[in-house]
Amino acid sequence: MTRQPTRRPKIALALSGGGPLGAIYEVGALCALQESLNGIDFTQLQHYVGVSAGGFIAAGLANGITPRQLCASFIENDNEPSETFDPSWLLAPAYGEFARRAIQLPSLFVSALWHLSAGRQSFVHALERLGPALPTGLFSNEQIDVELGRLFSQDGRTNDFRQLKTQLTLVATNLDSGEAVPFGRPGWDHVPISKAVQASSALPGLFPPVEIEGSYYVDGALKKTMHASVALDQGMDLMLCLNPLVPFDATASAVPKVMQRGLSAEHHHIPHIVDGGLPAVLSQTFRSMIHSRMVLGIKQYERNYPKTDIILIEPDHRDPELYLANTFSYAQRRHLAEHAYQQTRQMLRSRKTGLSAKLWRHGITLHHDALDDPTRHLCAPAKAPTQVGQAIATLQEIMVDLGHIVNSAAHKEKNTW
Repeated sequence: MTRQPTRRPKIALALSGGGPLGAIYEVGALCALQESLNGIDFTQLQHYVGVSAGGFIAAGLANGITPRQLCASFIENDNEPSETFDPSWLLAPAYGEFARRAIQLPSLFVSALWHLSAGRQSFVHALERLGPALPTGLFSNEQIDVELGRLFSQDGRTNDFRQLKTQLTLVATNLDSGEAVPFGRPGWDHVPISKAVQASSALPGLFPPVEIEGSYYVDGALKKTMHASVALDQGMDLMLCLNPLVPFDATASAVPKVMQRGLSAEHHHIPHIVDGGLPAVLSQTFRSMIHSRMVLGIKQYERNYPKTDIILIEPDHRDPELYLANTFSYAQRRHLAEHAYQQTRQMLRSRKTGLSAKLWRHGITLHHDALDDPTRHLCAPAKAPTQVGQAIATLQEIMVDLGHIVNSAAHKEKNTW
């Protein structure tokens, strides 16, 4: 095994989007990682890259807010009011946007009527002239800027990129040019962090574009899913990537409950995605598009940055828990965060051989006592498994671990040839 480094390794963290569900997954996963990895502090990394909902988590970590504190603020809501961020704020209708568009409706209606009659245009063409009166978003995202500005104004924190002790990049997309904009990098670091998070998470159709200095910005995931290259270009030794959205594989068997060591006791079965109607079809389509881009991006990162170890962490594609979630329910938020926490612990156990080798090179080791403790939980006490169930779960994790080793060796041999 390669000797541990004598200098402090340069470690970066990239967090992709996924709405409130993505943020919940990332909080749960980060809590599991923080307590399961020795030699790493997730509030003292060299670079944080956040896209969409991942920007909120990245900004918190860069401000010294620990994963557990993020859980208390975002999941549990058991902090002081000034420390709480409630995702239900995101459901406020965009009344301002509705009003601005409604003002245009009379003149647009007259124009459409004139072109329909005197202009001899078809009804469809005339109807298209009413398009500018349609709102660009259903819900207001202004509260993101307000509440994060308040959260980052607490002692020891800052809403100014330039005053951070580390590097933070929040990526949004310029709506008029389609280009990615890295808020936090030189030339873009004067924009408040809270405003950058608002812009990066402005999913078109759901939230209106965010105006900053005369330009309009929307979700950073429109250009890329991860944007990890912002940090990789600075010569990182280790790049940790968290991606919360994966397409659900309804054809695969559900994750065996005996494997899950404290995950939900319920068993969900989804025979066909189409059974869930249009929302389920759209969700699966969106997840597949986002994930395919991310997979291609990771492969490109590995080719372009061979000296950097890249570790991707994401949910199990066979697990329906996150796919069926209602993220705005308080009880569901706690349940899903716990689920992400336990699932990440399970992933670390099942990939411990391959991960240990990568992490060791950067002075990081697995905390086996924490990983193997079946009583650990994030939000609610987990029911301890039986001895037989725990033995089967351990055996399953060993088999998965061996599978990763075999696949890794085969991949290296293929690249050699």
